[in-house]
Amino acid sequence: MCGIAGVMSFNSVLQEEHLKKMIDKIVHRGPDGEGFWLNHDKNVGFGHRRLSIIDLSSQGKQPMLYDKERYSITFNGEIYNYLELKASLENEGFLFKTKTDTE
Repeated sequence: MCGIAGVMSFNSVLQEEHLKKMIDKIVHRGPDGEGFWLNHDKNVGFGHRRLSIIDLSSQGKQPMLYDKERYSITFNGEIYNYLELKASLENEGFLFKTKTDTE
């Protein structure tokens, strides 16, 4: 399974290097890639180590952003009925860019 990390700071500005150090500690959880996200104020951050299972393309990279970066997610798990959920959401007008269960 993938490895995730998150941090929130009320006193200081976060740096991507802090997330990188956290993710480097769990490299064994996801050898297929890494990703980082910091919010605009740089007080919330996500890190992700990727183990590619469903969508092997680079489009499955996490953290994922949605709606002009209004929403961000990093996810470790599997949604077994994601294809049915995706079809239902597509019928409601949502657009998908990947074949992942995270999106």
